[in-house]
Amino acid sequence: MIRVAFASSDRSTVNQHFGAAAGFAVYALDGERARLIEIVEFPPAAVEANEGRLPARVAALAGCAAVYCLAAGASAVKQLLAAGVQPVRLDVETGIDLLLRQLSGAIRAGGIGWVDQASRRHDGDDTRFDRMLDEGWDE
Repeated sequence: MIRVAFASSDRSTVNQHFGAAAGFAVYALDGERARLIEIVEFPPAAVEANEGRLPARVAALAGCAAVYCLAAGASAVKQLLAAGVQPVRLDVETGIDLLLRQLSGAIRAGGIGWVDQASRRHDGDDTRFDRMLDEGWDE
């Protein structure tokens, strides 16, 4: 399963800018099912600059393959990519359920670069320990 985050204020629609997001809905999904695994919320920032908020937001997405948002600044994109999280910018507010269906289809059929890459990474992780045992690895 791959993990994907959605910048959302209502947990049902991608409707937030990454740097100003009130929270993220994080799902684990494969080609057959999607499951909400975490809600990440941030307290309202008084007058804090966006740049100061980015590290906490990026860290909150550790383990995610991607984050969907309405916008992300250049600094946020750079930090997300460095953390291994693919930012996906949407032009309009979009329902999370629709995106999950599209992503599950892409996991099954391929065709979206970052999904294909995340699926290959996941597939490799499933067999890594089996290969180590076959090679006689032990602690």
